[in-house]
Amino acid sequence: MRQKKGVLVALLAPMLAFGGAAATAQASGYAVFTHGASALGQGNAVTAHSSDPSTIFYNPALMNKLPGTQVQLGTTGVLSSRSYEPAASGNETSSDTSFFPSHFYATHKVNDQVSVGLGIFNPFGLGTEWGEQWDGRYIATKSTLKTFNINPAASFQVTPKLAVAAGIDVILLDASLEKKVPSQALGLPANFDVNQKFKGDGKGVGFNVGVAYDVCDHLSLGASYRSEVKIDVSGNATLTNAALSAGGAPLPMTIGGNTDLTLPPQFTAGAAFKGIDKLVLEAGVRWEGWSKFKELAVHMDNGQIAATPRNWKDAWGANAGGRYQMNDTVALLAGYVYGDTPVPDSTFDPSIPDAKTHVFCAGTDLNFNPLTVAFSYGYQLLENRHKDNGIPAAFPASAEANGKYKTDAHLVALSVGYKF
Repeated sequence: MRQKKGVLVALLAPMLAFGGAAATAQASGYAVFTHGASALGQGNAVTAHSSDPSTIFYNPALMNKLPGTQVQLGTTGVLSSRSYEPAASGNETSSDTSFFPSHFYATHKVNDQVSVGLGIFNPFGLGTEWGEQWDGRYIATKSTLKTFNINPAASFQVTPKLAVAAGIDVILLDASLEKKVPSQALGLPANFDVNQKFKGDGKGVGFNVGVAYDVCDHLSLGASYRSEVKIDVSGNATLTNAALSAGGAPLPMTIGGNTDLTLPPQFTAGAAFKGIDKLVLEAGVRWEGWSKFKELAVHMDNGQIAATPRNWKDAWGANAGGRYQMNDTVALLAGYVYGDTPVPDSTFDPSIPDAKTHVFCAGTDLNFNPLTVAFSYGYQLLENRHKDNGIPAAFPASAEANGKYKTDAHLVALSVGYKF
């Protein structure tokens, strides 16, 4: 019984880490806010003005500003680097990962009052990879989370100054989480690290709304809200070790389970100033409701239930950006983003190396009518984060990987559009 119980407890662990497949991409926690090259170049300060179909994500009420039928396709290369410096004894570790959140948008102006659109993008995700021998291998070695949002939306011009919009978010999620478990913790013989992997998927539905208001010719306001989305996740956790299997241990072993993960509500608001010839300036704020992430409970197929605390908090951010139209073909972009972190010190761990963040952006829009091209670059710097807690519980202090965590990332975005 002892061996069986140890195996089951170990299988619970990767699922309890489910909320932690995080990385860097401007938003807090594991949210991604990079969904258009032109927007990135302006520090994502595009809630109150827009010039391309990515407004489906940032504020769908602005679709009414786009003439005819337009499509856009693009991606952002998120190239992140992380390092760990132990507080006491241990081995320094560095990690480089890459992820490419991509986007597709299509908008159509039905008439002067109605516009419709469709967006497909990755609103949450990315990952971390620390390797299989580092100090914190019993917390996480590799975490990957991907989501796909299928977002139809419609915008209505209520008055000449006011537009409103609404849409549906259909989110598909896929996760793969890996770590190590010492064989002694499973009641198995010898001093081995056992490979542990969880794979799961799920889906959920939410909604989004937007509003845009032209105060005057030189000033416009905008706001956008995306609801929380509850994802029901099911999957399997597996333990493997070839050497132990050859020695008669009951490996590989797989057990199923399910949990739910609530993706947080998000709100953005901005004000755009257009009173200087050829120049648009915007400043805005962003809020993400991570305080709903109190704990993660896992229900195993054998009837066991386990929970781990997260106790995240709501996070605020701010941004500012500008777009200068040099001539009919070229526009120059620049912006800055600041973001808080929802992860408290008490539950911070290397599967979620999130911290307060600063992003410095620049880019260009090129108009070769009917073809458009946008290219931008962002440098993201996360403030140093220190881990000093007892995660993982019931392990020696050497397994806690307490110390300093540093992260930065290069964001390279490209979007190509066509106007019919």
